[in-house]
Amino acid sequence: MNSISADLNIMIKASEKASKTLIRDFGEVEKLQVSSKGPSDFVSNADIKAEKIIIDELTKSKRNYSIISEESGLINGNDKNNFWIIDPIDGTTNFLHGVPHFAISIALKIKDEIVSGVIYDPIKNEMFYAEKNNGSYFNNQRVRVSSKKNLENCLFATGGNINNEIKIKKDFTIRKTGSAALDMAYVAAGRFDGYFQKDLCIWDIAAGIVLVKEAGGIINNIDINKDKNINVIASSVEINEKLNQNLINF
Repeated sequence: MNSISADLNIMIKASEKASKTLIRDFGEVEKLQVSSKGPSDFVSNADIKAEKIIIDELTKSKRNYSIISEESGLINGNDKNNFWIIDPIDGTTNFLHGVPHFAISIALKIKDEIVSGVIYDPIKNEMFYAEKNNGSYFNNQRVRVSSKKNLENCLFATGGNINNEIKIKKDFTIRKTGSAALDMAYVAAGRFDGYFQKDLCIWDIAAGIVLVKEAGGIINNIDINKDKNINVIASSVEINEKLNQNLINF
């Protein structure tokens, strides 16, 4: 592994530990699909279990940072200026339906800036991580955003429901994968050329912000002190202006 900070190492270890219980629980989801009750309660418990493991591992570091998490909300530590930002299962609907495309997302916000992030896909064993001024990595290999320049050659990702879909001028090639964190990780790794979505939560995208930036990409101005109703456009520098010009109601 390339040289990383102690904080990022803790984040990676926490995601790996939580992944073990998620993999086990995901294996049970298919069996629950055919039950009359369905797997909803089971998946909620899986979310909570994974979050607890992550929080326990992060707090062992004795950094005393505060925490913002999807399940537990705000947890004030002794340090109320710096935050771990956690999403134990980004792509919960996929998990619920037995679709193996979801991720653990952990970010660290220091002095109003996301300085490091981890997005881990436990089913595919794909680890994306980055920290400020140290680049973005996929399974220990340095990654960069796409270098494509023509929109017609690009593959974009988006998400959300029908009510907040973004209208576009051109007929882009678009995918809706159901995981904002992985969409942004894929932009950082050059798999997707860009990603755009409205009304996100900070825990959906915090780790992705530093991943995209450190991979040479660009992101619209985001107030990272907001928890919800965040709009995101992330892409390479080469196509960012063209992409923005073609999003009508963003």
